[in-house]
Amino acid sequence: MTQHPTGLISVCLRPRADRPRGDGLLSVWDGEDFAGAKLALILEDQILTYRRDDKPDIPFPNCWDLPGGGREGDEAPTDCALRELAEEFGLNLPYSRLTLGRRYERADRLPAYFFIGDLSADDVDAIEFGDEGQYWRLMPIGDFLAETQAVSALQERLRDCLSLEYNFLK
Repeated sequence: MTQHPTGLISVCLRPRADRPRGDGLLSVWDGEDFAGAKLALILEDQILTYRRDDKPDIPFPNCWDLPGGGREGDEAPTDCALRELAEEFGLNLPYSRLTLGRRYERADRLPAYFFIGDLSADDVDAIEFGDEGQYWRLMPIGDFLAETQAVSALQERLRDCLSLEYNFLK
C-alpha cells in the first residue's frame, strides 16, 4: 500500500485472477486503425515513469509520462506498446507480462490503447534509458495519480484500468 503525502490517495493492489494475460489481450483489438499505445508497468506499488523533454514544440513538455507512443505500420496495439518500451527503456518484455489492455476512444482522433503489465526488479536493473525524455523513475502509483505535472489522460486511464485489473482503493 502506498499513501500520498497529502493523504488523499492510497492504493492497494491485489491482482484479479479472472483477466486474460499475454496473447489473449489481442482480443481487445478489432483490427481497426489506432494512433498508438501506452503501457503502465507495475512493480509492487510503483509504476515506471519518465519525465518528458522540456521542449515547447512537443506535447506535454516536462510532464511525467508512461512508456509507449505512436503506431508504426500495421502493428498490433501490443506490438506497438512493447516496441516503444524497447526503444525508450531497452526492455524486451514478452506478451505474457501484459495483464490488461483497453481501447480508448478520443474525440476527432484515432483511438489509443492502454496496457498494464508486470515489471520485475531484474527488469528495473536492465533498463537502458533512451534519448527520449530527461530521466526515468519508479514512482509510487498514488504519487503518479496525484502528480499535477503528469499527462492527465494517462492518469485517468490508469485509474480506470486499475479498477478493472486490481481491487483498487482510492
